[in-house]
Amino acid sequence: MTTVRSIVAAMVAEGESRHAGASAAKCFFVVVILLTIAAIVFETADEFAKSQAGLLRVVEYLTVALFAGEYLLRLWLAPGLVADGWRNPAKARLAYLLSIYGVIDLIAVLPFFAGLILPMDADWLRVLRLLRVLKLARYVPALGLFAEVVRNERRPLLAALMVMLVLLLLNSAIMYALEREVQPKSFSSIPHAMWWCIVTMASVGYGDMTPLTSAGKVFGGMVMLLGIAMFAIPAGILATGFAAEIRKRDFVVTWQMVAKLPLFTRLDASRIAEIANLLKRQVVPAQFAIVRRGERADSMYFILDGEVEVDVQPAPLRLGRGQYFGELALLNDTVRNATVTTVSDCELLSLDAADFRRLLDVHPELKEEMARVARERQQP
Repeated sequence: MTTVRSIVAAMVAEGESRHAGASAAKCFFVVVILLTIAAIVFETADEFAKSQAGLLRVVEYLTVALFAGEYLLRLWLAPGLVADGWRNPAKARLAYLLSIYGVIDLIAVLPFFAGLILPMDADWLRVLRLLRVLKLARYVPALGLFAEVVRNERRPLLAALMVMLVLLLLNSAIMYALEREVQPKSFSSIPHAMWWCIVTMASVGYGDMTPLTSAGKVFGGMVMLLGIAMFAIPAGILATGFAAEIRKRDFVVTWQMVAKLPLFTRLDASRIAEIANLLKRQVVPAQFAIVRRGERADSMYFILDGEVEVDVQPAPLRLGRGQYFGELALLNDTVRNATVTTVSDCELLSLDAADFRRLLDVHPELKEEMARVARERQQP
């Protein structure tokens, strides 16, 4: 039974949602978060802060009230937003309070109330209020993707960091030994030399500390080249992690789509996974001819969303979500016998001819089903 609580839960739940108000709610909260961040930043501009002090206070009070209300709302909805369901409301609410998003939601409002009670420096209080930007992770998928990549690649990233720290220590010690006698003030200790090493390895080069000895200059050049290589390692790890995570998410989405297609509903999960790897997702605009009569058949198509029209006699045939087309020419190894045009914007999955034949060799029952559907379509 649909209740107000379930409707609101669907609107504020994480991830993708088909609820009509979910996208509007996400857009609203993103705008509010950006607005409050902008207000906090402009507080540091003295002239603007003085002329618009009232407006900035209004923005702060409204956003804090909204974030506090959202926090209480999610606490109330928690039993319907976690896997535990309605069976243990207290456990569900505790899970939300201790979750990353729950902590972020609390941080968004806590500095405001802490500033009213405790004597805090205004600048540091402003820094704490800026942590509200972390709330974007709930509504902007890219931030969640980055966090997931860092979590997945934490071990190689930590290994790269440890190597960098070791090199930082050794390079600083060597430069200290090379330059201490010539520059006793600049390179007075290894910690002082570490500043030069960090700046040099990062290719920043402030120029406030530079080697004067010939050996120091040669070693400094080596450190520069080493720094470029060292910073490339974590960049490569993150790039590989992003590519792997995107492929994984695309595969999960494709698997879910394939599992919903009537032709594959009787297959087990492993078989569906094999098929999902073969399919390519396409988005086609309305009034676009996907295949044309007389063309060579190179693939078949499954309709995930939208509607197409097959130009056959005596009357055109409409196909919608869950149906497929283009298989007849592949089954008979002939050219296309009809033109298929999109009626509306369509989301399709395509299967090329070579993969189609391999699929039918492994699953002959699919070939029988396709042949049966083709016969039904050809009947007047």
